[in-house]
Amino acid sequence: MITVYHNPRCSKSRGACELVSDRIHQSGEAVKIVEYLKEPPSVADLEALHKMLGGTVRDMIRDNEAAYRELGLAEPTLSDDQLYEAIAAHPILLQRPIIVREGRAVIGRPPENVETLFK
Repeated sequence: MITVYHNPRCSKSRGACELVSDRIHQSGEAVKIVEYLKEPPSVADLEALHKMLGGTVRDMIRDNEAAYRELGLAEPTLSDDQLYEAIAAHPILLQRPIIVREGRAVIGRPPENVETLFK
């Protein structure tokens, strides 16, 4: 199963979905599209995504969103738990798209990052 955390208004997210679509024609895998603005991930979901992505929690956050500034998320003393809570409460902060396959995940920016899940 491939899961795509997707925002249909985002061109990068649409591009990643196209790459996934091309790949599933080859692999026959099922795909679940999660429009995360309509179905926000829970803190537990975000923790699981973070483990699959690696890196820091901050790598999962869109720091160019107004909510990032309004919530003071640039503050370096914020804990991972506080950042997870902020993303869960304001899903617009989640990097997009995030693609999950076989226990691994990538942020599909640029969309070509998706290819690493199929190697």
